[in-house]
Amino acid sequence: MNQNENKHLCHTLDEHNALVSEVKATLPTEEEFSAAAELFKAFGDPTRLRILSALAAREICVCDIAEVLGMTQSAISHQLRALRQMKLITSRRQGRAVYYSLADDHVVSILACATDHIRED
Repeated sequence: MNQNENKHLCHTLDEHNALVSEVKATLPTEEEFSAAAELFKAFGDPTRLRILSALAAREICVCDIAEVLGMTQSAISHQLRALRQMKLITSRRQGRAVYYSLADDHVVSILACATDHIRED
């Protein structure tokens, strides 16, 4: 190990055992981290974000989402399927139409936080 690498090592690890234990106790499980990573993947696609934002405004059907976003119904349906699998949206059938909405207020909160963050000066 060269001297540069050595200067970044903590030489007082024994003094930090309580702190390390405290932080470890607050961390989610590996399964929870994996689930959170999958959730963030859902938010990592601009089309899915646009769909979620449209659904934050109101419950809406595929053809109206396609019109709002200027996309094909096929492309919207593909993304809706992924969002439904990730449990971010729900659907209900009314006759031949299927209406989509956000699964819960957590999705609204995540979208709002992201929007607030990117709009900060």
